[in-house]
Amino acid sequence: MADEYTVATLRVVEGQVTGPTELLFDFNPGEYTIAKSSTWNRPQMKGGKQTGKPEFAGANAQTVQMEMLFDEWMSGEGGVAKSIATLIEWVKPTDDSVKKKKPQPPIVMFEWGDNPAVTSFRGYVKQVQAKFLLFDGSGSPLRATANVTLEEVPIPPKKQNPTSGAIHGRRTHVVVSGDSLASIAWREYEDPTLWRGLAAFNDIDDPLRVRPGATILLPTADEARRLS
Repeated sequence: MADEYTVATLRVVEGQVTGPTELLFDFNPGEYTIAKSSTWNRPQMKGGKQTGKPEFAGANAQTVQMEMLFDEWMSGEGGVAKSIATLIEWVKPTDDSVKKKKPQPPIVMFEWGDNPAVTSFRGYVKQVQAKFLLFDGSGSPLRATANVTLEEVPIPPKKQNPTSGAIHGRRTHVVVSGDSLASIAWREYEDPTLWRGLAAFNDIDDPLRVRPGATILLPTADEARRLS
């Protein structure tokens, strides 16, 4: 099974959650589905034999559906139940947003591969359906799959960078636990796809091995776009 799967990450990039802010799971790269649709209205032509021309009423949210595999059979760490519990918790509004009387779910990003339709996707966990497949002698689950549906959350318009091109305006970011280049790009430029620009600007060969404590130089938004 190890030869058929690779590690992917589902990471919280917005919203204060209780517990882990990221989940690592085994993922079969042949199995995820992206869906996007629009709503069109067709006005009825009074007395006509044909319908009217379709009128665009708006775009619907993009969805991503995937199956995650959590397997602790070999390691015996018994983290499967905790991982599924974390996924289910992410379906709910955050405690902080409830206290503010504006319930909002945590916003997540799916990090795997180099498909722009997925790497630039921000959404919330709309649905989780888990199946436990293997147990130890005490009944603790050692393996589980989770069918997860993510639904798009629109990205606000990009902010203008007032220090674009200024040497004295160069800033840095110290990596903390849970950071990725994509999440840093989202916080700095509100565009997670600019992680490639961050990597190129900092001569980072492997963006998945950015360690806590490392200092990342932050290019301007225009520089990051040119390098991406």
